[in-house]
Amino acid sequence: MTTLLDGKAVATVIRQEIAAAVGEYSQRGIRPRLDAVLVGDDPEAVHYVRAKERVAKSLGIEFRLHRLPGATNDGEFLERLQALNADSAVHGIILELPLPRHLDRERALESISPLKDVDGVHPLNRGRLMSGIEGLYPATPLSCLRILRAYGIEIAGKHAVIVGRGETVGKPLVFLLLGENATVTVCHTRTADLAGHTRQADLLVTAAGRAGLIGAGMVKPGAVVVDAGISAVDGSLRGDVDFETVRGVASAITPVPGGVGSVTTVLVMKNLLQAMKMQGVDGGGNR
Repeated sequence: MTTLLDGKAVATVIRQEIAAAVGEYSQRGIRPRLDAVLVGDDPEAVHYVRAKERVAKSLGIEFRLHRLPGATNDGEFLERLQALNADSAVHGIILELPLPRHLDRERALESISPLKDVDGVHPLNRGRLMSGIEGLYPATPLSCLRILRAYGIEIAGKHAVIVGRGETVGKPLVFLLLGENATVTVCHTRTADLAGHTRQADLLVTAAGRAGLIGAGMVKPGAVVVDAGISAVDGSLRGDVDFETVRGVASAITPVPGGVGSVTTVLVMKNLLQAMKMQGVDGGGNR
């Protein structure tokens, strides 16, 4: 029987952990604060920032949204980021993507303090991830691991195949899985004989953003399948995996929605607590 890897159930446990930590900070007169910067009115960016706001507030975390006009120039934009870096009351910063095309995305990401970079996108945090040392790591690949651990799924010694080489999921996940002693193969949409690779996976993780890319014939019987790819199709969310057919082959599988995405947003809040630890926030609210 195939095990459904329920991201919502895992997220509930993480929420409890966060709420307890926030409560401890509250007793010491500290309220964790997360600030998000949104430039323009991209519908997808607005949707995701509002989702983070709802989760933050439900956990007792102060959330502030800085909405800047789409015509904001680089100088004004970077000035706002630097002001948030310098504000000791701000513990975490999120830059909502995509940015308007005229803004320098990489320069903006590098401008966020690596100690407040709760999305784990700063080059220093990427380097820390590659080196296996403490830092702030992207929430979606962390979500994949958290779900596997929650269900007691062994990673060490397994052949993990990742489909997707993106900066936010695929690449960081390589180093997280290596840190768990998996043997890792990375594929993508231009890989020749993709099915030949995916059928070798004990653990198959997809993050290509191509709805229905992975069918039952591409999955090794008994494999664990984690679907971190999300696409909007006819007004509904679909993953990279053809869930109904693959669930008959896999030993365990995450659904979309209700899988990895359900855990990602709460792990952003978990990263906020990690950021506070790295900043040395103490009982007096000092660093």
